[in-house]
Amino acid sequence: MTQPARPAFEDEARSGPKRGPGGGSPRRGPHGRRAPARRLGAWTSGALLAGTSTVVACRAAGTDALTPVTQLLAFLPWLLVPTALALLLALLARWRPGMVWALLVLAFLAWFIEPYGRVDEPGGAPLAELTVLTSNVEFGRGTPALVPEIRRHRPDIVFVEECEYTCQATLRREFGTGYPYRRAVVAGGSKGSLVLSRLPLTGTAGVRGEMGMPGAVADVRGHPVRLQLAHPMPPLPGQVGVWRRELGRLREAAAARSGTPMILAGDFNSSQDHAAFRRILDTGLRDTARLAGHDRTPSWPSRTTPVFGAQIDHVLVTKDFSANGARFLKLAGTDHRALLVHITLHRPG
Repeated sequence: MTQPARPAFEDEARSGPKRGPGGGSPRRGPHGRRAPARRLGAWTSGALLAGTSTVVACRAAGTDALTPVTQLLAFLPWLLVPTALALLLALLARWRPGMVWALLVLAFLAWFIEPYGRVDEPGGAPLAELTVLTSNVEFGRGTPALVPEIRRHRPDIVFVEECEYTCQATLRREFGTGYPYRRAVVAGGSKGSLVLSRLPLTGTAGVRGEMGMPGAVADVRGHPVRLQLAHPMPPLPGQVGVWRRELGRLREAAAARSGTPMILAGDFNSSQDHAAFRRILDTGLRDTARLAGHDRTPSWPSRTTPVFGAQIDHVLVTKDFSANGARFLKLAGTDHRALLVHITLHRPG
């Protein structure tokens, strides 16, 4: 008796799966082995974008109050790296919403990386050229490296943060004659601060803070110039409120200058990506590093600068000044680079 012919599909099933072109492995469908890898890529991309989006959203909203966003805002330009990685993972996973999301975050980052604040030049004739140096010497440990830099560059005004007892004694011994004028908060550890000047100084109350922030009025060829050292508390977890309040006091001091030219310099523990720092700039101050073409040059931590870091050391001036140059100096013994700027005081325009 003749057996009925088996359907072709049964023979194919028994002979095994079809080979791909050239006898290779079988094609993998959308639910094959590639699916778990794509899901992992999409999840990883989403996690990266969630983190960077939170920081970018706080930057857009102008809020500094959320840890760890406050700390991460100082490194805003570096968020381009995880965002670009998220875009690559979304592309590999063929996750279209993730691609769009990543492109939007990259666009916002590119927008915010642009320098903030005014750059207009003073209109009046030049009156005097000044060189200003600011340096956080980290509990005084960077003082031995600071001394030769002061001798080399001969700045007219020097702002020194975290200048404790030994630091102040050293600078008095080395520069008591060359810098006869000074305003100091004499204290240990990070609380001591000092303003050295070749120009005559009249003391002011300064700004109240956990760390010393002395102030003065300098006589620049018969023209008064307000000097204020800045050193608010760092925005460590649990101290963000103190940091914001002290930056707010510095803003109040800048806003109360009553038309007098002003130099506000020091370790601000903040960058242009912090709203509390931008509010200081909004009083009419200019960042000399930006005016000199160094708006994103990092000053901290010195171990990784200039490759990686944040610019938290600043010399801010009123519109009465123009900036002729800026240099960041690496000093042994401290985690901050010093900032040296050359500025010119102009007549009111």
